[in-house]
Amino acid sequence: MKAIVLVISIFFLSLQATAQDNNVPTKWTLEACVEHAMDNNISIKQSQLDQENADISRSEAIGNYLPSLNGSLSNSWNSGLTQNVTTGILENQTVRNLSANATVGLTLFDGLRNLRTFQRAKLEKLASQYSLQLMKDDIALFVANSYLQILVNKQQLEVLNEQNKTTKEQIELTRKTVEVGTAPEGDLLEIQATDADEEQQIVVAQNNLRISKISLSQTLLIEDYQNFDIADEEYDIPLTDILSKTPEEIVEKAKQERYEVKVAEQDLEIAEKDIEISRSQLYPTLNGFVNYNTRESDRGRTVGGGIDPNDPTREIGIVEATGQAVIAPNFRIETAGPSSFFDQLARNDGYTYGLQVNIPVFNGFATRNQIKRREVVAKRAEFQLEQTELDLEANVYQAYVDAQGAAKAYEAAQKAVESQKLAFEYAQQRFEVGVSNAFELSQSKFRLTNAQNRLINAKYDYIFNIKVLELYFGIRVVEY
Repeated sequence: MKAIVLVISIFFLSLQATAQDNNVPTKWTLEACVEHAMDNNISIKQSQLDQENADISRSEAIGNYLPSLNGSLSNSWNSGLTQNVTTGILENQTVRNLSANATVGLTLFDGLRNLRTFQRAKLEKLASQYSLQLMKDDIALFVANSYLQILVNKQQLEVLNEQNKTTKEQIELTRKTVEVGTAPEGDLLEIQATDADEEQQIVVAQNNLRISKISLSQTLLIEDYQNFDIADEEYDIPLTDILSKTPEEIVEKAKQERYEVKVAEQDLEIAEKDIEISRSQLYPTLNGFVNYNTRESDRGRTVGGGIDPNDPTREIGIVEATGQAVIAPNFRIETAGPSSFFDQLARNDGYTYGLQVNIPVFNGFATRNQIKRREVVAKRAEFQLEQTELDLEANVYQAYVDAQGAAKAYEAAQKAVESQKLAFEYAQQRFEVGVSNAFELSQSKFRLTNAQNRLINAKYDYIFNIKVLELYFGIRVVEY
């Protein structure tokens, strides 16, 4: 039971928010309380965020299979000695250049890392679902315990009020007998003292009831403490055969049904998958890529101007044997403005494509050490799974013993109330005929009141312990 107590403590300390609901019931049933807790509890909302994280991890794992597309665009100005993009000659100039690139990359092989990452994401999703269900079960049990405590306090207050009503009637009867001289005044004083003591007990019981209501309303994140109340329901001992089963049967069922074991199992599988992911870094990776690029500039372009009429030929060399000059047509070089923007982009484009292989050779033992760390984490998860199973077994046996003890205590409390009722009736008869005094009567009533209160406690303690044991067997407190 230590695990349940710990969960209850953490859950109570985590209540730090407020809730507004204009359609809340005037009196809350247990089902309504549990449903409201499922919708508003902070711990459940945090577990739901864990599920969202798991969905994101799964989306990332799927994205690893898709090609990557990246683009770049730059526009720059160069001043001073720089290459003329038209002639290829270095000139002192100021020139503007625009370039654009787009690259598509695709992972062809990465040591199966993407596959194992995707498998890990599915395990993480399943683990978050189990954690959420575990949180819901524990919170439902906590709400049920708080709810039953209010019922205990309510019924104990009813017992005290009923007993005090009888005491006040006895005061009136005793006062009359004292006035006529058939009973000593001490009897009246004794009963009046009993009345004062009972009124004090009623005040304490009222405070206990108020505190238990406030506690549950805070658990449900309801601000209107004063008007919060639960429905006046009467819970009988549930008809169940859970105690007819052996602890071993319940333990085996709990290992199949309880989510703490499933969470520990998923944690172990995730740790083992992390080892596989780390080992994939020992393998080479193969990537394919395709790059498209183009450019544009504001520099003028060189165009043919025809043969220069003023100097139609030019010497380009001399024949060594004869000394004869070698001439060629002398064309004029003319420049024009830059081509249009889109025309340059179309004429200046190009493609680059290929494969890239990365081979891990040595990285200072980083990969090896990471694998070893993952193996340590996996071993720790294995021990945690074993400890979780041992804790679950111990909790089941404890719950089984508690339920058996609560059943016997409830049976004994029933017998005690029956005996004390007969004893009180007998004491009342003796007092009415003058055989006993008021002190003996008040003591008999005190013992009856205590027996009735113990019966109420025993009854709801038995109900709660049965619910705990049923929860281990896969039967929830309330279906949600």
